[in-house]
Amino acid sequence: MAFITVEHWGNSISKTNGMNIILPEAEGPFPVLYLLHGLGDDQTNWARWTSIERYASTLRLMIVMPNGERSFYCNDPSATGLAWEDYISKNVVQFVDNAFPTIAKASGRAIAGLSMGGYGAIMHHLRHPDVFSAACSHSGALGFNCPRFEIVEHIQKLSSVFPRGKYDLFALARKAKKGQVSVRLDCGADDFLLAQNRKFHEHLLKLGIEHAYQENPGTHEWPYWDKHIVETLEFVMQHFAKAKKRK
Repeated sequence: MAFITVEHWGNSISKTNGMNIILPEAEGPFPVLYLLHGLGDDQTNWARWTSIERYASTLRLMIVMPNGERSFYCNDPSATGLAWEDYISKNVVQFVDNAFPTIAKASGRAIAGLSMGGYGAIMHHLRHPDVFSAACSHSGALGFNCPRFEIVEHIQKLSSVFPRGKYDLFALARKAKKGQVSVRLDCGADDFLLAQNRKFHEHLLKLGIEHAYQENPGTHEWPYWDKHIVETLEFVMQHFAKAKKRK
């Protein structure tokens, strides 16, 4: 298994940006899990604070951990804003597919993340099912850009620049085609984002969208995510195996 640090040019953000990649030492092509970080993190944190490399060591799975800064992985329409949604769904995916032996289609791609990255993963799956065929969220900030939730002031400032409802997961779920949605959610029972996760889970149930949902002991911290990323790996590997059988 190789751990690769990459700096590449992102056309959508008009600058060089970084990502870390876990690559199996086997013959490809490989399915790919895009793994997003939280608001205070960068592309290094999953590898620094969890055992993700060890957990993936027996899997035929490529893991890509891009840097999304504090963007919530959305396209910022303000004068100095950057198009982070396009960067992830276009630039990063295109670079990875061009540079590595991947299964270069939606059925070979999943996306996951924690907190801000959990939100970003579900948003990208719902907005780009032709790019990512499954998504997993750990302790996701799933109420971002949704008017029904009161959010802390500094997050409200981040959300306020986006068009109302454009990045609202509840609205996006209503528009989704049920057969194109494959989602796993989990959250700690003492996490400050638990109410948002419960509401989104209930929303998906009302819409008749099948998904996996778990509440576990824990709060908004790395020991929780280190433990439960294993379940995301299991979920996406099962998803990829089913996709392969449907060929």
